[in-house]
Amino acid sequence: MIRGLAHACFNVSDLEQALRFYRDGLGLREAFDFRNDEGRRFGVYLHLGGRSFIELFEGQLDKPAEKQSYKHICLEVDDIEAAVATLQERGIAVSPIKKGIDHSYQAWISDPDGNRIELHHYTPESWQTPSLD
Repeated sequence: MIRGLAHACFNVSDLEQALRFYRDGLGLREAFDFRNDEGRRFGVYLHLGGRSFIELFEGQLDKPAEKQSYKHICLEVDDIEAAVATLQERGIAVSPIKKGIDHSYQAWISDPDGNRIELHHYTPESWQTPSLD
């Protein structure tokens, strides 16, 4: 029934600033735009890989649900040390790499609006490994 995570959606205060972070900083590819009747772009879909996307909308289009418990999204990387080095070269502040209780490596970044993003690298000992395809 459920195949995977289709997309995560963020309201952003400045779409161009967010694109510099997600597209130029993280290296995500633009998939398509949302435009109003006047042709102004107010949203964009960015391809994460596989069947997963991040959706960005400028402004407060959706009011957060009462007691919304969202904390962060987590992006899998194939080489955490290389990913951290690349992001730092691109001017993105990254936390130190650490091994979590689940035996996976992690590092943290935040987008220009403060949305937290975990970078996640599985190891053979990761608790998730037996469930990976």
